[in-house]
Amino acid sequence: MNNRLETLESILDRLRSSIKKNGLKNSKQREEILAVLYKSGTHLSPEEIASEVKVKDRTTSISSVYRILSFLEKENFITALEADKSGRRYEIAAKEHHDHIICLHCGEIIEFVDSEIEDRQIKVAQKYSAKLISHNMKLFVICQKCQKIK
Repeated sequence: MNNRLETLESILDRLRSSIKKNGLKNSKQREEILAVLYKSGTHLSPEEIASEVKVKDRTTSISSVYRILSFLEKENFITALEADKSGRRYEIAAKEHHDHIICLHCGEIIEFVDSEIEDRQIKVAQKYSAKLISHNMKLFVICQKCQKIK
């Protein structure tokens, strides 16, 4: 699902502004982590991200990746998804809203958008005289592939 709202260069420009605003030094690792997530178009674990970044910078440590991910999430460049017991997976935040289907066996994550579900959620909020600000839907499943294995 390629539903990006922003180019990588635009995201990196915002990152550089955020780094300056926070009084931090520029870091190629921050930019590289964002680039890895942007280019992957999927949900990656910190270990997968570290492995990709190490291709360009062998000095990258998993602890620095975790630290950078924490900063990027706090600054809303990325979002974390608790898919299963294996931990958090990250994706670029500059995407249109979408929901997730997560296989509890293999961990596959499928992004989807369903206009009927979106409309229904707005109606439910209105029914309770509330204004819907955001939502996060995760459907936990056993995917077709894993069903065949059992």
